[in-house]
Amino acid sequence: MSANTVISSLSPARRAILMSLGFVLVLSIVRVVTNTDDLTSSGTISSTLRVATPILLAGLAGLWAERAGIVNIGIEGMMIVGSWLGGFGAWKWGSWAGIGLALVGGALVGLIHAVATVRFNVDHVVSGIAINILAGGATEYLSIIAFKNNGGGESQSPNGKGGYGTFDMPFLSGGHIGEWKSPDLLGWLENKHDIPLVPDLAAFLRGVSSDVYVPTLVALAIVPLTAWVLWRTRWGLRLRSSGESPRAGESLGVPVVRLRYQAMAISGSLAAFGGAYLSCVLTSTYRQGQTGGRGFIGLATTIFGNWNPVGVLRGAILFGFPTALKFRDAKNVPALLLVTAIVLALASVLLVSRRKSLAAVGAGFGAALALFTWITVDEVPSEFVAATPYIVTIIVLAGARQQLRPPAHAGQSYRPGENH
Repeated sequence: MSANTVISSLSPARRAILMSLGFVLVLSIVRVVTNTDDLTSSGTISSTLRVATPILLAGLAGLWAERAGIVNIGIEGMMIVGSWLGGFGAWKWGSWAGIGLALVGGALVGLIHAVATVRFNVDHVVSGIAINILAGGATEYLSIIAFKNNGGGESQSPNGKGGYGTFDMPFLSGGHIGEWKSPDLLGWLENKHDIPLVPDLAAFLRGVSSDVYVPTLVALAIVPLTAWVLWRTRWGLRLRSSGESPRAGESLGVPVVRLRYQAMAISGSLAAFGGAYLSCVLTSTYRQGQTGGRGFIGLATTIFGNWNPVGVLRGAILFGFPTALKFRDAKNVPALLLVTAIVLALASVLLVSRRKSLAAVGAGFGAALALFTWITVDEVPSEFVAATPYIVTIIVLAGARQQLRPPAHAGQSYRPGENH
């Protein structure tokens, strides 16, 4: 039995675990070869989570909307509204109040998008672009009214009140139990650099269980919650039917319109949570342009993740890892070229086994190019680092386009009761 057959016979969950372990093994090999211990350190993993969280929330916002049949191009605008409301709420009442205010405001903006697309049958893309434009203008105007001459400025809020604690798992990551600091088992294993793979796995586990913001844990918890609600509950089944075949669902008594309104309220809240994370967690103030296009990146992770919450999480980490590595130490970034070369080489071998010659040649050429660049280049320009996730996403989407399956009715017009 070939390796390709064995991999294909595995369940999606086991396949994802196997691929994740394989990627960690590649990172471990590159860490040893290039002597870049920070490549898989727990600090890098923690930084990756912080950078990836807003993108993850934006991706989940897109998933909830499209699973109900609505394309939410307005995620960027909802994040802008969330970042402004988060900064305003944190300034007035505290950080958690800022996130709460953002959730409510995002739900309202999501409902506006639902009214336009569901009630008045406006094109989904046009409605989303309108939300993006209006959100940018409205928050700029509100900043002048609320923040100027009050400790802030025309494009920045005053500092927020309070903050968020970080979480450390007792015994595993040295967390405290009362006043007593427990042992740091994962930290001890992480420092055993002479052992292959073990310190890398320990660093990954420590990165998600040490020095992690509480809102980050909440965002991560939304991933399995989304999977359970949409795939294990009757309400989730009905919501997904609204995006797959609303006419068939309506014939069985599914309240398609109501479900789409509910899904868009959730989508707007998740997007606004991502915006508030930027203004309340990563920083303590709102700044104009703070979202930096993360709403559009979130849409890319929705597609990259094949409209699956676990896939969206993988996509968000893919986008966040190079950025976090750059923030940690730019000297470690060239190691990503060797990682890319190994991954593309393995992909080329897999494509050959599947008799996809053209794609295999393309992956092999990419592997050779990445390896040559790693050998000849000492410093990678920051612009390339910023573009790396997009390049990888294009490659993955091009190679896996046949496996991607969006909701069948997403973005299409629908009026209840009509004979479509």
